[in-house]
Amino acid sequence: MTTYRLNRLFHPVSRRCFDVAIDHGFFNEANFLGGIEDMDEAVAAVVAAAPDAVQLTVGQARRLQQMPGRFKPSLVLRLDVANVYGRTLPRKLFSAMIEEPVEQALRLDAACMCLNLFQIPDHPEVGEECVRNILRVKPASARYGMPLMIEPLVFAPNEQAGGYMVDGDEQKIVGLVRQAVELGADVIKADPTDDVSRYHKVIAVAGDVPVLVRGGGRVSDREILERTRALLAQGASGIVYGRNIIQHARPAAMTKALMGIVHEGLGVEQALALVGG
Repeated sequence: MTTYRLNRLFHPVSRRCFDVAIDHGFFNEANFLGGIEDMDEAVAAVVAAAPDAVQLTVGQARRLQQMPGRFKPSLVLRLDVANVYGRTLPRKLFSAMIEEPVEQALRLDAACMCLNLFQIPDHPEVGEECVRNILRVKPASARYGMPLMIEPLVFAPNEQAGGYMVDGDEQKIVGLVRQAVELGADVIKADPTDDVSRYHKVIAVAGDVPVLVRGGGRVSDREILERTRALLAQGASGIVYGRNIIQHARPAAMTKALMGIVHEGLGVEQALALVGG
């Protein structure tokens, strides 16, 4: 049954996935809300561009699923909420999972669920919470055929990076991605390495588990398009981008440009023409 739902997530021809993440409001960071203050408008704009999936929370999934018709993007349901993204970290960090996660995903007709696997300098207890969340949800995920996407995130030291900044060290990413596979991930959502030409190492350690690459912070149109092409050439099975879509002046156009690269093999200049850049 897991395969049945994964077939809704991945494009039938390219066998790749473009998932647009619009779950940023879950984390209580006001600066994450740029472009998604009006969720109906944000979801409608992204759906109109027809990505393969949209990543939403339990409180916002209805904005996608109440839309009529058979051809809307699949739902990826975010299962966990954390307080680890601020420039100043609170005294106690946590990563908490929603209750009855698989049942809620089934009721919302999700195609996949998403859970974090954090590695935060000097805060191993948060990584332990993530592992426990995954261990709790995996048996029911397998029992009911609800795919589990695990999101390994290696954080840079907060005092150096000042907030939600990841460490692109190849060896750290490879180790955490492999742990996600060992924990039973059906899909991996991982950061790019600092040296994109080395990303095949991440793909190799994931084995037969497809790897979707996170977009990270907002960058120029050319940079995100060039990076996307390079990562796909290294063997990535798709992308999960959020701020580079929702904070763009033309989110639907950027979505179409990235879809062209992911599914049609467009070049960067062709894709930029679609954005209008």
